[in-house]
Amino acid sequence: MTAALLDWPQATFASEVKVEGEKLTVVREIDGGLETISVKLPAVVTADLRLNEPRYATLPNIMKAKKKKIDTVKPADLGVDTASRVHVLSVEDPPQRQAGVKVETVEDLVTKLRESGRI
Repeated sequence: MTAALLDWPQATFASEVKVEGEKLTVVREIDGGLETISVKLPAVVTADLRLNEPRYATLPNIMKAKKKKIDTVKPADLGVDTASRVHVLSVEDPPQRQAGVKVETVEDLVTKLRESGRI
């Protein structure tokens, strides 16, 4: 949604990212292996778990972090517009599904499908 609002290209599930001039080369894992895509900058990129190794906080650093003061900043102070850009046209319940039918054999299944015009 961010890429659509900004009208920027997107590269999702990146496991490797390389900047090459004004382009970004992203390697991502798909069902059949790896896919390499190239997008122009600026772009929106989402990361896969394999992009970086997470750093784990040590106990002394956790204790230091508890004592640090957290500054509160309002979006307006940063010049960010928080007005909603999504307009809900309507909300409807999905149609009720009809009850299914259990069949004993494959022949019964084929007969039912032929009767309903599916095959």
